[in-house]
Amino acid sequence: MLRRSFLLLGAAMLAGTLASGNASAANGVLKIGVSSGPYGDILREAARLAAQDGLKAEIIEFTDWNQPNSALDAKEIDLNNFQHRPYLANQVKARGYKLVALDPSIVVPGGIFSSKVKSFSELRNGAQLGIPNDPTNSARALFLFQEAGVIKLKPEAGISATVQDIVDNPKKVTFVELDAAQLPRSLNDLDASFVSNNYAQLAGLKLKDALITETKNSEWTLVFASREDRKDDPDIKKFIAIYRSEPVKTFIETKFQGSILPAW
Repeated sequence: MLRRSFLLLGAAMLAGTLASGNASAANGVLKIGVSSGPYGDILREAARLAAQDGLKAEIIEFTDWNQPNSALDAKEIDLNNFQHRPYLANQVKARGYKLVALDPSIVVPGGIFSSKVKSFSELRNGAQLGIPNDPTNSARALFLFQEAGVIKLKPEAGISATVQDIVDNPKKVTFVELDAAQLPRSLNDLDASFVSNNYAQLAGLKLKDALITETKNSEWTLVFASREDRKDDPDIKKFIAIYRSEPVKTFIETKFQGSILPAW
């Protein structure tokens, strides 16, 4: 399985991008970005089926959550599938990207893991808890800690909730914000950490071992994203339709056994 860093991607594609302004038009291949982890396996299965239907797709993995949107906005890829709507909305607002959410793809429940305690009742006073350092996923983590009874947030706190919205913190816990990819490693040092499912799987963590997990009703369902000027592109629509098909649903259910759920 070939995985490429963003730097290698940029170097390999820069000439074609500048010449055409459209990555897929340069070589007839739809280029789709995804974060490292199991999401790419699903996209590769969809790409295999798409090839049988005459549509070539290349799946390109990134190691940093900021990179797939940057590459998409820069016309270095045509589509990505790694993020939920709140994360995309935050990036569009913060960076001025001309990107839009398309159809949902999968539900990837995150969980809170610990190598120090077996339940939240065992958390020490002043425990240090890890959460992602990007705004929407930190809010996601805080809501799960609230569901676990560790903290309470303001009733009006929404998808942009921060630690400043905590109104009850009986154990005086502190939150340590880290890059999402580093959170599994933090379990050696912190009392507990929120870990998204893709990074949990890469680190060998099992959802069944989490102290608590999100449910299939999570607001953080992943979506496909494209540039505004490509949202009606027939190749993009065709690929998404193939992805959201019964064969791919069966692939997800068989391979991931409930740790990733199709959103259709």
